[in-house]
Amino acid sequence: MNLFNFNNIGLRNKLLIIYIVSVFIPITLTHIAFYEITSNNVRAQKMNDISLSLKQISNDFRTAIDDAVEISSKLYTEYELYNFLETKYESSIDFIHAYYNYYSRIYKEVPLFSTVRSLNLYTNNDTVIYAGGVNKIDTLVKESHWYKDSESIRSSYPVLTRRIGESGKLDTFSLIREMDYFTTKDSTQKILELQFDIGIMDRIFHNVTFPGDIYLLDEKETIEYSTNPKVNWSEGNIQYDTITFSKDMLVFEVPFNVPYLNNWKVVGVAQEKVLLEEVQGSRNFILYFALINLVFPSLFIVYITSSLHVRLLRILKHMRKVEDQNFELIKGVNYQDEIGELTQAFNRMASKIKRLINEVYKADIQKKDLELQRKQAQLSALQSQINPHFLFNVLETIRMRSILKNEEETAKIIHNMAKMLRKSFIWGKDWVSVDEEIYLIKCFLEIQYYRFDDKMQYHIDVDPEARKCIIPNMSLIPFVENASIHGIEPIKGNGMINISIKRDGDTLICQITDNGQGMEKEEFEQLMRSIEQVENIGEHVGIKNVYYRLKLHYSNHFDFKVKSVEGEGTTVKIVLPFQK
Repeated sequence: MNLFNFNNIGLRNKLLIIYIVSVFIPITLTHIAFYEITSNNVRAQKMNDISLSLKQISNDFRTAIDDAVEISSKLYTEYELYNFLETKYESSIDFIHAYYNYYSRIYKEVPLFSTVRSLNLYTNNDTVIYAGGVNKIDTLVKESHWYKDSESIRSSYPVLTRRIGESGKLDTFSLIREMDYFTTKDSTQKILELQFDIGIMDRIFHNVTFPGDIYLLDEKETIEYSTNPKVNWSEGNIQYDTITFSKDMLVFEVPFNVPYLNNWKVVGVAQEKVLLEEVQGSRNFILYFALINLVFPSLFIVYITSSLHVRLLRILKHMRKVEDQNFELIKGVNYQDEIGELTQAFNRMASKIKRLINEVYKADIQKKDLELQRKQAQLSALQSQINPHFLFNVLETIRMRSILKNEEETAKIIHNMAKMLRKSFIWGKDWVSVDEEIYLIKCFLEIQYYRFDDKMQYHIDVDPEARKCIIPNMSLIPFVENASIHGIEPIKGNGMINISIKRDGDTLICQITDNGQGMEKEEFEQLMRSIEQVENIGEHVGIKNVYYRLKLHYSNHFDFKVKSVEGEGTTVKIVLPFQK
């Protein structure tokens, strides 16, 4: 088991580790901690500010209600008011005199409080005139929202409730109180209503900036008022728990602990991202500051370490060249540090080794090299004794004798065979013209026609413009050979090979088609897969050889397609760049 050793790490990685441990990690952790502390402090301060804003709203609301409660308390203990509402008036004139003597004075005191708009008295005394703020407690009143809402508790303390306003909605707030302080004046039911100013709620709840929505809830958590425009609080009883909030919402609550607002509360809902708006602005500053702390030390470290790393790599590069007997000296300024001394020592060593090799071993190597060349020459001379021209001379002798015996067809076939053999043995050049390639193909097809007679038919169509185009040597004949041997020979009937070479703009289109037996689907798919396996020639040597030579000469600037159907034949189409 190999134990970890710091000395096995490359110099570049060592410097990188030093940078990460000594610079990157400390600076990054410092800025992360600074950002977290700043975020928490700002968040706490922002939450405190929002809480204070909500408390300010609740205090303003409480003050407005207290003004109304103060008026109601004064009137609640006013004996003359009870006497005014309890008296059985014999005529309307008597009531009018009583109204102007007492009630008008009280009615004038109400405007002294800006939050209260009007004073209404309700009674079931049939002898009073119901006008000028005096109203009858009839069936319509008893069915109203404010009457039912305050019925159970208005006899104990004032009740804040809503009533239908001028808009026809429950958007007007009133303070309701049962007039039952004097037990001797209880022959009729008497109710006091102090109606608040219409815009008082808007002024209270919108006067202080709150970054969210505010809800005024009663003891049943019914929404009595809301700054959320999506909540139609004036339409009726809407429960607070029916409203859906996103998970990032923060909820602030300020309850009221006075009897007439028992269990009422003001609820503020704000998104958490609002709390961090100031942090978002400072985050960029922290990020830029962190980048500056990272970039400048990093550049300085890179500048310093490059003096070490680059020069050490240069020494290592030249030492590897020594393994290949390349004793190139390290050029450049000779610095006075340790790496500079190492460079000078390497140059001295390389010079001595190079001089030693030239003086001691070079002569011996040259002597052995000359001996090897001499033996190679002897071997070449021996091989040259077996000359392919011997075979060509024999074929020429057979052809001449066939001519003398008037066997001209046999002589022609032998002549074509000699040409093909000469072409195979002597590969003079890599490129040939289309005419030269077609000439060799005709020689092959003439031989095949001689062998199979009418069974082997062929047709060659060459565009005159394409005849002088150059193509890789023997790039078409392997496909003609496959069409003849593997396509036409196995079938029972006559076969036909069509060869078409045409120019199409800047391309040369070569197509070889036969009506032979074709290939089975699996055999065809295996052929197409094997063409891409350059390292393994295997079967189909001729086709692969042509494909690899085309790829060598044209790279990817050619098109090679093969189509074969069992029982119908095979078509090979090659599209090459047109070159004269």
